[in-house]
Amino acid sequence: MRKEKFVYNKQTLRYEKVVEPLKIKILRGFAFVCAVLFFSAIVIAIYLAIMDSPEEKALKRELTQAKTQMKAIDAQLENYSKILGNMKDRQEGAFTMAFGLSPIDGDVWEGGVGGAKRYNNLVKYDNTGELMLDITSKADKLGRQMAILSHSLDTIIDVAKDREKRFASIPSIKPIREDRLKRKIQLLSGFGRRLHPIHKVMKMHKGIDFSANTGTDIFATGDGKVLRVENKKSGYGKNVIISHGYGYKTLYAHMSVIDVKVGQEVKKGEVIGQVGNTGTSTAPHLHYEVHYMGNAVNPIHFVLDGLSTEEYQKMLDLASINSQSFD
Repeated sequence: MRKEKFVYNKQTLRYEKVVEPLKIKILRGFAFVCAVLFFSAIVIAIYLAIMDSPEEKALKRELTQAKTQMKAIDAQLENYSKILGNMKDRQEGAFTMAFGLSPIDGDVWEGGVGGAKRYNNLVKYDNTGELMLDITSKADKLGRQMAILSHSLDTIIDVAKDREKRFASIPSIKPIREDRLKRKIQLLSGFGRRLHPIHKVMKMHKGIDFSANTGTDIFATGDGKVLRVENKKSGYGKNVIISHGYGYKTLYAHMSVIDVKVGQEVKKGEVIGQVGNTGTSTAPHLHYEVHYMGNAVNPIHFVLDGLSTEEYQKMLDLASINSQSFD
């Protein structure tokens, strides 16, 4: 209890108890309360500065886990980048050199994604900003490299398709099955100056004469489009010209039957007619020509199917010997 205070009253010659006014009591109580609150605030501030709340502890745990996970993702992105680089090297080795294309430019491959402001929203985070910046930049670069590689593969596929189309279009097979020929292919009448069977003079023979029975099937020697169909009483008689693209055309002459029409698309090995003896011809046969860039070339170089290197050379030598043609 608060001690009572007495003072001596000279008038009454007695000690009298001092009674504090209510105002003083209130002011003293208010001061006490203020002192307690101030002290408590200091204690709480110190506690909060030193000790974490449950929510803060949970957030710190999550932050630690997030950092660990981001580091794992960063390592994974680094590994993916190495794998993608290896894929690029293999692609260039297996496909680019095979098709004669230039490899992907190193500066283009290693170039980053432009725009410094792109990552401004990341650097403001003190705890994770640097790590997030590293991961994001690696992911952006990886995505860009994947797009570059994808475009490169698309280019290679387009080139491969064009090569495939070219291979299918360039004349490369015999227009008549070898088992249907009257004479072995090595004995055919070849390209060059030959004795004309009717005029008995040496003339330029622009093709090869395949001797076969009338009605023997004639095949297109490459993919293409029928450019011309004629039915003449002299010269080539019933004949067909096929345009194969890439500068190549083939002529099939002295036919008995024509099974195609102008503008028709044909495939390599497709039957286009039958052997005959029409026009200026002395016996049933197919006169076959190959033209490249408007000039007649030796068709012997375009009947390679089913021949070994030795057979091809022998055929080439025999076909060059001067002999009488069939037309």
